[in-house]
Amino acid sequence: MQDNRVLILDFGSQFTQLIARRVREAGVYSEIHPCNVDPERVKAFKPSALILSGGPSSVLEGGCPELNMEYLEMGIPVLGICYGMQLLAHNLGGKVVASTDREYGRAQFYAQNDSILFDGVKDKDDLTVWMSHGDRVEVLPEGFVPMGKSDSIEFAAMGNVEKKIYALQFHPEVAHTTDGALIIQNFLFKVAGLEATWSMSSFVDTTIEALKEQVGDSKVVLGLSGGIDSTVAAVMLHKAIGKNLHCIFVDNGLLRMGEREEVIGFLAEHFDLNVKMVDASDEFLADLKGVEDPEKKRKLIGYKFIEVFDREAKAIEGVKFLGQGTLYPDVIESESFKGPSAVIKSHHNVGGLPEKMNLKLVEPLRELFKDEVRRAAYELGLPEHIIWRQPFPGPGLSIRVIGEVTEERLQILRLADKIVQNEMMAADWYRKVWQGFAVLLPLKTVGVMGDDRTYENVIALRIVDSLDAMTADWSRLPSELLARMSNRIIREVKGVNRVVLDISSKPPSTIEWE
Repeated sequence: MQDNRVLILDFGSQFTQLIARRVREAGVYSEIHPCNVDPERVKAFKPSALILSGGPSSVLEGGCPELNMEYLEMGIPVLGICYGMQLLAHNLGGKVVASTDREYGRAQFYAQNDSILFDGVKDKDDLTVWMSHGDRVEVLPEGFVPMGKSDSIEFAAMGNVEKKIYALQFHPEVAHTTDGALIIQNFLFKVAGLEATWSMSSFVDTTIEALKEQVGDSKVVLGLSGGIDSTVAAVMLHKAIGKNLHCIFVDNGLLRMGEREEVIGFLAEHFDLNVKMVDASDEFLADLKGVEDPEKKRKLIGYKFIEVFDREAKAIEGVKFLGQGTLYPDVIESESFKGPSAVIKSHHNVGGLPEKMNLKLVEPLRELFKDEVRRAAYELGLPEHIIWRQPFPGPGLSIRVIGEVTEERLQILRLADKIVQNEMMAADWYRKVWQGFAVLLPLKTVGVMGDDRTYENVIALRIVDSLDAMTADWSRLPSELLARMSNRIIREVKGVNRVVLDISSKPPSTIEWE
């Protein structure tokens, strides 16, 4: 039976999630499991093919992650990438040695033996690829033939055609590898014989049916933030169970200008969602009074949210499920094997709610990446102004008001931030950047307005380009646009006399200032 499912074993590579995304983009469903997952779980998943990710370890060192040979005994096609290739060679009778010439970054690859993996690849005899390794395969395992080399290593690709086990020393999943997506597709369709049967439309339909079966006639409570994740989760649950979904929108007093009215008004009017608005701004601001430490801010906000949400949820009779907009990267990070993002930021998840409230979890989006959530939103008919809304942190403006949070300082930031958003939209830059916002700094500077000297606040502009927020660089906006933002903020926002631009990248800086 052809299940068209690919299992990716994570050996700790920073690119593992990219492999899953490339497979899904090809129309094949994929999941990532830690490399030490129980073989019985692998068999229960019924994968049609297996991909071994890269990783930072060396097979020559003690304590390195190992390959359970039961995975290979399943007899399904296998693709090893980087560390995955070295594992295959090491475990199947080949020899891996430390390289004298290590390869990091772009390299040239030369395909050999007309491998099916490189069908249709342009310039496969001189292909630009992305390398990241310190070891190399010196002797191929029995039954394997060389399928490519680089300037530094003789065996940069190998394969056992009969057993359908292939391996690449480079990373086809990254954008730096020319035709890397095609190489992965060749493995999926020409080696493994899979079919492109997975689509967002089918995912939405099957998920809604599964939600109906999971929840039945029970009530679900969901914390609605207005962000894309919680909004899509709410709309999918609403399509499955209707008015048995109870959404709670908590106004913590740390929202952007007009956000509460926009979110509640639109969702209630256009999707007939059952939404209750709770104004708890006074409670949050009281707890934050005098607090300057950013981590303490996050924790106070998290605890207060749980307290308010718990109180409101208990007022709804017969609730049995808690709905959450958990995404697949969160699931991966919670069980990853020495992955790059093992610790989720303290404000990203509503920690403690399921245990405190004794509710069962229902997570419609737990199999999706962020970009896939946007595609699901299109399928559900959500408008573009919600679909392309830029990310907004859980603690809201509290971590963009550097230092103590007061209503006066929040109002200064709201006005400045609104100008930033409006100017980016007017100049058609809002969707070109990952995130753009204002930050209120905890210092004042001397200025001149008219004939008077002033001593007022400083606003910093933080506008970045990114694909997944793991890395980011400052956006090169036109100087005319930056000038308009600065002029309007100083002219229209009382209490501000200086605007500065943050031109740092992540790493070493973070996107948010706190």
